[in-house]
Amino acid sequence: MELNQYEIVLVNLDPTIGSEIKKTRPCAIVSPNEMNKYLRTIVVAPMTTKSKKYPTRIEVKFENKIGWIVIDQIRTIDKRRIVKVMGRLSQPEIKEVKSVIRETYVD
Repeated sequence: MELNQYEIVLVNLDPTIGSEIKKTRPCAIVSPNEMNKYLRTIVVAPMTTKSKKYPTRIEVKFENKIGWIVIDQIRTIDKRRIVKVMGRLSQPEIKEVKSVIRETYVD
């Protein structure tokens, strides 16, 4: 299965511990294609429909629902956790994801 940066994939995140986001849910792939192609793991940011506005959460519309990409819960997963590819982020959403990742983890 070819996986590309900024695709939305359905991922089984269980088992989890404590405050980690759980269940099988959509996640946005944030790792670059070079990593996605050669490693058995990918880096994802989980998505949720239940959130408050935090600086580390990006509001998106996906499958006619308003939800959030949770940049503060980025995690590395084995590709075997992926159930299926569901779609892709829009260009404005990608721009926002890059900006929030930069603000949160780089600057």
